Amino acid sequence: MIDSHAPEGYVCPFCGLVAGDVSDPTNRCELADLVYQDEDVIVFIAVDGFGDHEGHAMISPAGHYETLYDLPDRVLQRIGLMARQVALAMKKAWSPDGISTRQHNEPAGNQHVWHYHLHVFPRWHDDQLYRHLRHPVAPEVRAAKARELAAVLDAGPTRLPD
Repeated sequence: MIDSHAPEGYVCPFCGLVAGDVSDPTNRCELADLVYQDEDVIVFIAVDGFGDHEGHAMISPAGHYETLYDLPDRVLQRIGLMARQVALAMKKAWSPDGISTRQHNEPAGNQHVWHYHLHVFPRWHDDQLYRHLRHPVAPEVRAAKARELAAVLDAGPTRLPD
């Protein structure tokens, strides 16, 4: 396990989302961002977007693990399987031309929320995703995207035997 990079007094926004309590003033998440939740993982719409195509998803463990290095094997497997299902759901819901995933660890790796999360981006030809600065996405846009994705997400194939 790597030492935590979270500042003293850090209130984890993703743990708040898992617990159903996003009332901390530093938490930009909304309960309506949630696409899926079970004992191992949560899927939600990111509060920030890049470029013209807002509404990428994030997959996080339901338990608090800061980085990839910390994840138990079962949770890592569930996240990987869920990434495929989220990508398939995006193809059904929004008809993108492709899908990209991205994940960051530690400050030098560009991590800024101290709870593991995997970004899943719907992609369009010439969207220049990696050339855009992130910007806030309105809660009502996130809520609509969460509903659209939840309507077609099949989490069944992500289940592992106990």
